[in-house]
Amino acid sequence: MVRLSVNVNKVATLRNSRGGSVPRLRDAVRTCVDVGAPGITVHPRADERHITRQDVYDVAELLAPRRGDVEFNVEGDPRDDFLRLVHEVKPHQVTLVPVKPGEITSEAGWPAETNLEDIVRDLKSDGMRVSLFVDPTPEAVAWAASAGGDRVELFTEPYARAAAAGVDAGRRSFERYAAAAERARALGLGVNAGHDLDLDNLVLFRQLPHLDEVSIGHALMSRALFVGLSTVVREYLEVLASTGE
Repeated sequence: MVRLSVNVNKVATLRNSRGGSVPRLRDAVRTCVDVGAPGITVHPRADERHITRQDVYDVAELLAPRRGDVEFNVEGDPRDDFLRLVHEVKPHQVTLVPVKPGEITSEAGWPAETNLEDIVRDLKSDGMRVSLFVDPTPEAVAWAASAGGDRVELFTEPYARAAAAGVDAGRRSFERYAAAAERARALGLGVNAGHDLDLDNLVLFRQLPHLDEVSIGHALMSRALFVGLSTVVREYLEVLASTGE
């Protein structure tokens, strides 16, 4: 079954919009894992507009007793303070993503000319799996393999937009991702995916060949406002567990 990693950034966004500690990030993480989420994702940006450095320590501490069954994924750009942080915390997985100045959220995968080999090697030598955020192209996947990554995370915003435009457009986009996933497997890479996936477009995307994990935050947390966090995590787990279209 495809694993769900719940991105809890938006809980921190809401907390930071008012100041203080409410809603408590630890409570959100505990709720997710208590109903069966097998993974938690955080993205500590340099400006700490949602997840802070302290949040990463707090989540790592909370998940430590469940390290055998709940995976901790920390994503971010490979700036010096981020790398120091993950080497201290040692999550199961580090997802390296490019960051553009002024972006609201991730906009694209890594350019194929990016040199990350030394960073990837250093992270892996410290016991962390490394996933590289890429566009769904053969060139990007080949670059990730040459950089030494363990997995790719396919940037799925283009798929989500295509799926919203209609069934045929969604299927055409899906085939592009399927080809990228097949290429990744052929090169020895695992396959993750994330960005704008939701309960509707997952029905097709869960069939992606060799898909290991999806990271979902915005859509999940948005629905949780209306039905509750426990309920929506269960909904995503049920969708990922199903094999029908």
